[in-house]
Parts: sequence; C-alpha cells; structure tokens
Amino acid sequence: MRVLGLDIGDRRIGIALSDPLGILASTLGAIERRSFEWDIQSVIALADEHGVERIVVGLPRKLDGSLGEQARKVVEFAQGLMEASHFLIEYWDERFSTIEASDRLREAGAKKVNRGRIDAAAASYILQGYLDSRGRTGGGSS
Repeated sequence: MRVLGLDIGDRRIGIALSDPLGILASTLGAIERRSFEWDIQSVIALADEHGVERIVVGLPRKLDGSLGEQARKVVEFAQGLMEASHFLIEYWDERFSTIEASDRLREAGAKKVNRGRIDAAAASYILQGYLDSRGRTGGGSS
C-alpha cells in the first residue's frame, strides 16, 4: 500500500511517497501553493498518479501538544482533501520535522538548501515516522 506524506505550509506543500510495501519514505518534491482548490487538486492528482491509498498529513502541534493557528490551517486543508477525494487521511505529529529535515540535509553535505527541498525532506521525515509506527504496532507489512 503506497502512502503519501504531506508537510503543509503557507507557501509550499512538501510531499513524500512510500514504497509499494509501505516501509520506506522518499521525497517526491514540493508544490508551490496557489489557491486552496488548486492545491487540493494538485495533491489529489499526485496521489492518483502514484496509486496512493492513504495520505498522512503532518500536524504541527505546539510544544504542549495543543493546536495553534498553523495546525488549524492544516486541519482545514486536510478536511478539504477528504471532501474532494476518496483517500483515507491521517494526521501525524510533525513537531520538529522541518528542523530535523534541515539538519539531516546539512549532515548529508548540502551547503545551501532551498525551502522546497527542506519541505519535501520534512514530509519524508513525517511519513517515515508514521510508517515506522505502523511496523511496530503490526499495522504495516513485515
């Protein structure tokens, strides 16, 4: 089962894709946001193109676990995605995903990294956390 991971920001949506077995996440890229409808349709088109069954949306919680303004925007986008598509949508706590993605890219030798690449790496980090949790709980393929 392929899974799409999303890191939804105000300017870009980072996108990651799992392998067909749902074990490994890879960056797919980032889309520049244009409008709510265009963004929704772009994500749906990518998911359809790659045979995705489920979409994992990174939910940016505050340090205390509560939802702030950005999280509310993400939930609104995810609800729009649910209404416009047939995909199962799940949330995954994305605290520190962008920081972790930036650190990993720098450790890999990237000197100057554009924001789209960081957003895609953050989506991959979010998706990999989700996939790993499913493997540990028996929900994924072993």
